Amino acid sequence: MTAHTTTAPHDGHSTSYMVKVIAAASIGNALEWFDLLIYGYFAVTLSKLFFPAGSDFVELMLTFGTFAVAYLVRPLGAIVVGVYADRHGRKAALMLSILLMMIGTAIMTFVPTYASIGVAAPIAVLIARLLQGFSVGGEFGSATAFMVEHSATRKGFLASWQWSSQGVAAVLASAFGVFLFSALSEQQLTSWGWRLPFLFGLLIGPIGLYIRAHLEEAPEFAAVQPSETPLRDLIGRHWGRMLLSIGVVILSTSSNYVILYMPTYGIKELGLPQSVGFTATLMGAIILTVVSPLVGHLSDKVGRTMIMMLMCVLFALTAYPAFAGLVSYPSLFSIVLIVGWMSLLKAGYSGVLPSLMAEIFPIQTRASGLSLSYNIGVPLFGGAAPLYMTALIQLTGSNLVPSFYLIVTALLSLIVLVLIRAYLRLR
Repeated sequence: MTAHTTTAPHDGHSTSYMVKVIAAASIGNALEWFDLLIYGYFAVTLSKLFFPAGSDFVELMLTFGTFAVAYLVRPLGAIVVGVYADRHGRKAALMLSILLMMIGTAIMTFVPTYASIGVAAPIAVLIARLLQGFSVGGEFGSATAFMVEHSATRKGFLASWQWSSQGVAAVLASAFGVFLFSALSEQQLTSWGWRLPFLFGLLIGPIGLYIRAHLEEAPEFAAVQPSETPLRDLIGRHWGRMLLSIGVVILSTSSNYVILYMPTYGIKELGLPQSVGFTATLMGAIILTVVSPLVGHLSDKVGRTMIMMLMCVLFALTAYPAFAGLVSYPSLFSIVLIVGWMSLLKAGYSGVLPSLMAEIFPIQTRASGLSLSYNIGVPLFGGAAPLYMTALIQLTGSNLVPSFYLIVTALLSLIVLVLIRAYLRLR
């Protein structure tokens, strides 16, 4: 392998170039989230088209089960793509991940339904989810490392665009939900309307591929000699850091997926119209888009852990009364208010998260550490969350299950942040 240059890390890039860095690193994350959110938002429709079982509950469980199983390959993708990023560069890994992502989206766009090809249809959906899960396994770590390694002083602001881009994706996905459920008949929606957002997502991929192909390698990575064995170094020397990194992911991903679950929750548990849930998530996505960079910028000035600890406390204190109020007074106003509040707290926490995670790991194992810890935390506490909540609501008969889930995950992440301050001295 050719030796890397020894140019010192710097902040000397032009504003226009840094905009391209943010766009290049964020667009893959946006594509991932757009596809994921569309799957979640259209879960009720997809359950009938691809998993017909004669029972609404069983169909929905199969749909969310496929959603959850796809997350099991994320750690494998994190290892393969993350190690590739630490050995051969962030840019090369970002090119690989977006190519694989586009294939998964293409399958979802064009796959025939169960009525046309029988059992091959849900198998194709599963393959698409598995392929996309693998590709995005290394996306978060490679993209986050790529952004923070372009600046010594603005890491929080740059990395916050990981979640701002998720907000943009959620705005688009929610807008599709509101428009399609409002403008199309049920027959049109199930016949062809549900494919439109997947087709739109597929068109985003080539744009990201083009932008990524025309950027330089991250300066901080280019200034060090990369490890030949980043995974061995990570597990052998930095396993404690990886556990802490998994811990800080918990609240971010649990709140993500509770918000993702809200359209289904509103339809199935509260009897609200389908458009109501999408209106609420659209407003929440706008908050996430706008607030994340502001909080990331603030963390560059005042530190990261105190902001995140405050968000943990607010989640733990307000989750139960928020859902109790929603169940007692189910309405458009109530669900918009709750989703807006959760999105504000989530933006406050997640806008700071990527830069803190990046600072936990040394450069030589950063992409591997970020990717693996993120993609262990997300399947355990996020990807399976809709499945947990659907099953627990059915088992307990309580509509307040999401609030209990948020309280537990907030307290877990709060404990981890205290440990990070105490043992890694990160502020």
